[in-house]
Amino acid sequence: MQTGNGVLMQRKVLYALFLLLVTVFFALFFFLPVGQVLRGGLQDSDGHFTLFYILEVFRNPLYRAGLLNSLYIAFCTTVLSAVLAFPLAWLAEHYDFRGKRLLTGALLLPLILAPFVGALGMQCIFGRFGAFNMLLLQLGVIAPGQEIDWFAGGFWGVVVLEALHLFPILYLNLVAALANVDPMLLEAAADYGCTSFRRFRRITLPLVMPGLFAGSTLVFIWSFTELGTPLMFNYGRTTAVQIFSGLNDLGRNPMPYALVSVLLLLTGAGYTLAKVVFGRKAYAMSGKAGRAVPPVRLRGWKGLLAGMVFAGIGGFGILPHLGVLGFALGQSWYRSILPNALSLEHLQAALGHNLTIPSIVNSLRYASLALLLSCLLGIFIAQVIVRGRGRWRFLLDCAAMLPLAVPGLVLAFGYLALSQKGRLFHCFDPVQNPTVLLVIAYAVRRLPYVVRSAVAGLQQTSVSFSEAAASLGAPPLTSFRRITMPLIAANLLAGGILAFSFSLLEVSDSLILAHKAVYFPITKAIYELSSLLGQGPALASALGLWTMLFLGLSMLSAAFLLGKSLGAIFRA
Repeated sequence: MQTGNGVLMQRKVLYALFLLLVTVFFALFFFLPVGQVLRGGLQDSDGHFTLFYILEVFRNPLYRAGLLNSLYIAFCTTVLSAVLAFPLAWLAEHYDFRGKRLLTGALLLPLILAPFVGALGMQCIFGRFGAFNMLLLQLGVIAPGQEIDWFAGGFWGVVVLEALHLFPILYLNLVAALANVDPMLLEAAADYGCTSFRRFRRITLPLVMPGLFAGSTLVFIWSFTELGTPLMFNYGRTTAVQIFSGLNDLGRNPMPYALVSVLLLLTGAGYTLAKVVFGRKAYAMSGKAGRAVPPVRLRGWKGLLAGMVFAGIGGFGILPHLGVLGFALGQSWYRSILPNALSLEHLQAALGHNLTIPSIVNSLRYASLALLLSCLLGIFIAQVIVRGRGRWRFLLDCAAMLPLAVPGLVLAFGYLALSQKGRLFHCFDPVQNPTVLLVIAYAVRRLPYVVRSAVAGLQQTSVSFSEAAASLGAPPLTSFRRITMPLIAANLLAGGILAFSFSLLEVSDSLILAHKAVYFPITKAIYELSSLLGQGPALASALGLWTMLFLGLSMLSAAFLLGKSLGAIFRA
């Protein structure tokens, strides 16, 4: 009995200690940077409260146009993502056909290429002298001199690339939501003469609304604050690019603070409003579907048609990848349908460039350290959420998910502001060495993936094993290390793979915090290479291809380990 009481006391002390450490970490590296951004936008040079700079964002035509363009990009990207994702999720959940497993797995491919890298490939395909126009010329659809720049101005290029990159997130959420709809409800409605469309509108749609909201929220916030893709399309009329352009004048100009504050306030308000609106209309299920209904097997032309829908949308989704592949492996790709000649010249040159090898090493180091930090925090947070008691569970769960709702651009800007001379993070000055802030930024941004995967594993693991170990006198850390960890290892590995992979793809933090070439991560190196004259874009594509191959293997590994639970990783 005394042994059990001693173990219980040890557990309480450890919980209190870890809870204190997590609270300090979030206060310093999440809430403080966000608060610094808001403070900078809401005070004048004397430190007095003012709304002048916030209002100036809406009064100044240049800033107002950038804000409206960003909102329009986010809205169009979310709508296009839903148009692509919903039919695929419906087919995947309700029907079975030949090649379904391969085709559904291929839908993860768009996630392995940062959209700002895909911009290089899409310009080769849909630029004025790109492959698509050359095909139209060959077919006689257009005449020489009438070539169309399909992404003229860059707006629709940004929207299309963002949607192609993000629609798998919405797809995964919708598949998980559709799987939880109890078919007995639909059968009961059908017995009372309810038509198929009315059943969908009155029953299915309200029940999948939480999944639709979760995926749409992530897509909207991600595209609203996206920095890399507008930069690659030279589309500077967005708030994110305007903030990036004002970083050099950060110490003297308060407008970048005001822009970031407005960005943060709008994303927070939009998230809250959507939560209230959708939350009132969403009907919670008491659990999983009452009974599983096997998908309908489609044969003949019906199965072929379903496969063609998947293949068509999936093929459209990997167009940026094909463009990057052709640009990287072709000696040249200009005024031709296909690259003129295949060659490994650009791949070899990319690995031999003075920016590439150091950037790969840097990214691997940053992502590995960030993974270690996010796992240490994520495992404890998940343990409290699933096994703990009291209000700390809810508060920790909310804090762990907040990085999904706060744009990476805001967090990176807050770190940069706090690293100015005389500020708290000046010892971590990213101008001198950004390693510490990049690692922390990556860890905070990807912490939700580790938390959600660990939570999923703990929910599937009976607490009786740990209780039995405690009754035999095993200390809490020993019980967790010897019993709990092996049981949730697959979930942790999958979440860790995703956290590591997406840290390598992080754009906003990398572009804002990395200043010296010796510390460039991969994404910053790709951006710098793309702006070089001559072979710069081809070398950037080659480096993007290397990252795409690595991330593809990582994503397949995570999908194999988590299966259908992969959608829970991307849930807000």
